[in-house]
Amino acid sequence: MQNKKHSNAKKTIVTLTLLLLSLFQTFAGGNGEKVVGNNIQINDINDFYYTISTSTFPPEYQRFRFYMDDGKYYFFHEKREGEAWPLREKHITRTGTVELTQDQWNTFFNLISGGTVVKRSEDITSGSKSASVFLYWSKDKGKIQQFSFSSYQKEKDFVSFCESLIK
Repeated sequence: MQNKKHSNAKKTIVTLTLLLLSLFQTFAGGNGEKVVGNNIQINDINDFYYTISTSTFPPEYQRFRFYMDDGKYYFFHEKREGEAWPLREKHITRTGTVELTQDQWNTFFNLISGGTVVKRSEDITSGSKSASVFLYWSKDKGKIQQFSFSSYQKEKDFVSFCESLIK
């Protein structure tokens, strides 16, 4: 009987320790996944970068940025075109900044809502044509910034929205 009580006590201690570690990681902003719209709200967002940069032929570079500055919302875009990699500032063919309305900022937020943000990692070996997407938000401790859309359709809608903002 004594061994059974001792065994149950050990199980309880292990369970409580794991629970506390999980809670600590969640509240301390560890490596946990955050969901835009749940853990990250519209007013938490400082900066959002969506960049495609590939060395394929022809090379491709396109960046969209949403950010807030002095209480106003902005959209920045830059496109670089050329025949050889790497594309540099001299290859910029289109760039501009647009001040956004509250409705446009809400549309941006709705397009990224449901997306996940995880600890940032650099993968220079992937060779992928996929975009590098980063979200910077006020409650982050400088770790959880790598963004993924909730679906491919939302990403396509996001790109279409960005293209509609370019004048």
